[in-house]
Amino acid sequence: MRVSKRTKYYQESVIREMTRLAIEHDAINLSQGFPDFDPPQEVIQAAAAAITSGYNQYSPARGILDLRVKLAEQYSDKLGWSVDAERHVTVTCGVTEAINVALLALLDPGDEIIIIEPAHENFVPAALLSGARPIAVPLTEQNFRLDVDLLKQSLTDRTRALMLNTPHNPSGRVFDANEMLAITDFVVNNNLILITDEIYDRVLYDGRTHVCPGSIEVLRDRTVTLGGMSKTFAVTGWRLGYIVASSELMAAMTPIHDYLTICAPTPLQMAAVTALNLPQEYYDDMLVAYHNRRDKMMSILNTIGFRAQKPEGAYYVLADYSNVPSKHSKKDSKSFAVWMTEKLRVAVVPGEVFYTIPGYGDKTVRFAFPKQLSTLQAAADRMDSYFL
Repeated sequence: MRVSKRTKYYQESVIREMTRLAIEHDAINLSQGFPDFDPPQEVIQAAAAAITSGYNQYSPARGILDLRVKLAEQYSDKLGWSVDAERHVTVTCGVTEAINVALLALLDPGDEIIIIEPAHENFVPAALLSGARPIAVPLTEQNFRLDVDLLKQSLTDRTRALMLNTPHNPSGRVFDANEMLAITDFVVNNNLILITDEIYDRVLYDGRTHVCPGSIEVLRDRTVTLGGMSKTFAVTGWRLGYIVASSELMAAMTPIHDYLTICAPTPLQMAAVTALNLPQEYYDDMLVAYHNRRDKMMSILNTIGFRAQKPEGAYYVLADYSNVPSKHSKKDSKSFAVWMTEKLRVAVVPGEVFYTIPGYGDKTVRFAFPKQLSTLQAAADRMDSYFL
């Protein structure tokens, strides 16, 4: 039976493949970016209460009003302009859906979208699904900094948008003021739309703060800000994201969301309101815990001989394994990741999946560390037994 030609672009996600292998081989899963600890009890209880109280049917496509009002309140502060719950906010089924909604609504077939690599493996398929052509611009391999010359060289008369992820997965970079100035000038001078995945905006290290690109005055009307609940509140399986944008851009996106999924899960939206009303103490404690996890992960990798840049944000390390004490360090990144998962029973993601440019990401694997310290130590023990 014939199937669509577009399916050639879509195969099993390598990240999900590594999770499948982790389950099959009883490996510690440091591949997929999900916590192994529960969300706050207040949030769990709010979800259960919503379900038992009858909030189990469709909700408005844009999201329940209480959630949109809370998001509008928070993003008015983050963006520095008056975000309206009715005109500027749409709740989605995770940031993945939000990305697809934005690209389907704002790009035409044949348009080009610049994607800064390494990038989450969903970005390029989302571009292809919209009919657009993804154009890869790599960060510097040494320290994952923006190469402004390469960015400028990527521009053509078909360029319509730029996709930015900060804090950055998988490198852990938080783009600095000089890099953001270069991106701002590039976007404005070339009349582009900026689509920003800011899902890790609360996971920052060493006193860093997150500046939403949409808060920059000249970017306000041309930025689509994407965020979600998954990472901050340890609810990756709930699939709750959102879009914040100008009324003009939002008017194009909301109907696409409506036809794709109708609405995000109603009872979980109710619980999200509770999550967003948690006190500052929750965020402070979360950051202390993530600092401890990051430092633990870096200590483990440094001891074994992996080379990696200390994350500035998010909860991943993209590590070079070419100097680890093993004959397997000669393997390509996919083979090395499979070997680690099957033989050491520690699952990681091959670095090559975050690039479309041949040769980039080879000799690297990504470690995800949103785990209990005991889980990270157990992974260390399994690796130490082989490497040390």
